[in-house]
Amino acid sequence: MKTLARFLPSIASLRALEALDRLGSASAVAKELSQTQSAVSRQLQALEAQLGVNLILRKAKRMQMTPEARLYTAQIRQALQTISRASLDLTLTPQGGTLNLAILPTFGMRWLVPRLADFTRRYPDITLNMATRLQPFDFGAEDFDAALHFGAADWPGGDHLRLKTEQLVAVCAPVVLNGHAVNRAEDLSALPLLHIATRPTAWKDWFTAQNIRDAAVDGTVYDQFSTIIQAVLHGLGVALLPKYLVEQDLATGRMVIAFGQSMKSDGAYYLVWPSVQSNDPALRNFRTWLAGQTEDEDALPR
Repeated sequence: MKTLARFLPSIASLRALEALDRLGSASAVAKELSQTQSAVSRQLQALEAQLGVNLILRKAKRMQMTPEARLYTAQIRQALQTISRASLDLTLTPQGGTLNLAILPTFGMRWLVPRLADFTRRYPDITLNMATRLQPFDFGAEDFDAALHFGAADWPGGDHLRLKTEQLVAVCAPVVLNGHAVNRAEDLSALPLLHIATRPTAWKDWFTAQNIRDAAVDGTVYDQFSTIIQAVLHGLGVALLPKYLVEQDLATGRMVIAFGQSMKSDGAYYLVWPSVQSNDPALRNFRTWLAGQTEDEDALPR
């Protein structure tokens, strides 16, 4: 390790470079780090001197990072996050560890959260922090140990555990069918179709499964299941929704099946995590516990 000392810059200089990449100016970096601009400048100069590489172009009292500096910053950002996370975990939960988990809002709240009492009973020393995310993300850019993900099992640089497949049903409020005869699948195309942003081809795939190739599938788009469910309940149209989300509404008559049987979605719900994190004790215990919760047809806790 002694021979690598030249290539181990100070944390302060690396933080200054990372902040400059994000914020774009020395003044913003100084404000974030509670330092003077001259102190930030000295740290960056020391980093350049230590590495023997020009990282900053200085023009008219402005700092501009070189392409090499931006590439270097992208590589060190994850290392800084790893150090920060490890230090936080050691400080807050030195025994069981901490697991930072990204969850899909509806699936996380309806499927995962009702089961977590059992996890906390089995692993009381593990702290589980959760934050909602709708869009795919890069584990290297965000401070998560694992995530609930819907789609295919092809997360770059990650491993996965399949949690649940998805059965979609075409549902609407009873009032939507008043005066509309729906005797064939193509009759649905005459009704307002509601789309969920995370399943952009769902209606097209549904009609294709009914051997209908040219059905009109235009309609309004919603970004979350909680919103589209409310739209359905208020009679705004027909939506393809996961059966587990609407079982109660179907049972009480607030929703009805507009046409047909349930259809298996192409995607599934997964727990995904970076391969480099696979041996983390907290993540390993969470995976072991979650593997016992993955039955596709189990009744969801209410």
